[in-house]
Amino acid sequence: MPRGSVDLNFLFTLAEVQRLVRCYADKAASRYGITRAQWAVLAKVERCEGLKQSELAEMLEMQPITLTRLIDRLCEHGWIERRSDDTDRRAKRLYLRKAARPLLGKLTGLRSELTATALAGISPVDVHRLVGHLETIRENVRTAIHDAHAAPQRKIQRHG
Repeated sequence: MPRGSVDLNFLFTLAEVQRLVRCYADKAASRYGITRAQWAVLAKVERCEGLKQSELAEMLEMQPITLTRLIDRLCEHGWIERRSDDTDRRAKRLYLRKAARPLLGKLTGLRSELTATALAGISPVDVHRLVGHLETIRENVRTAIHDAHAAPQRKIQRHG
């Protein structure tokens, strides 16, 4: 158990774990000629085919121009296609192409490998408990963000 208070270690450790997992996923994804960001786009489109690009950008918390560049690359590789929206001619909807399926199969195996590596030495019961705790933390933070937006903003009085 690390020394020091939870207040001192929690946020730093959480951020460090996230950074390391992202780095590890980037290196692993490069084996298949893809970036972690491209992988995230493919995975989300697989789960929610027919999303508008704007919806996907919001879901991934990504700037639309950044997402557009990622999608351009995925289209060039033949993994995703843009289709016009029937109700909004400005909007494009995203669909997986057949060529993406084998890659997604490999990436599913890679995700399992990454997860196994990250959770090595932790019992299945503790893993489930950890995931439950992380979900609770996520909801606590979402609620705090929502409450902060709902409450009137107070100006901080500055002296000097």
